[in-house]
Amino acid sequence: MGMDARHLVQQFGTPRLDIRESSMRKLQFANGRCVLDAYLYTPARGKEPVVTHVDARTPAGADMDAGACASALHR
Repeated sequence: MGMDARHLVQQFGTPRLDIRESSMRKLQFANGRCVLDAYLYTPARGKEPVVTHVDARTPAGADMDAGACASALHR
């Protein structure tokens, strides 16, 4: 939480998906153990978007603890 896209890429590598909408950006990171979706929003005008919400799941789609998934993805 609170990381910008640059820091996420440093931690987890190149995202599998990078989806941009007008006020939101979603970066998805995955490996054989889990899938992590990080949702970035701009906290204030002129500021860099930061993570405000994450979802984590197994490759089969079952919910997973986001911290455990982040650890599994960490480079």
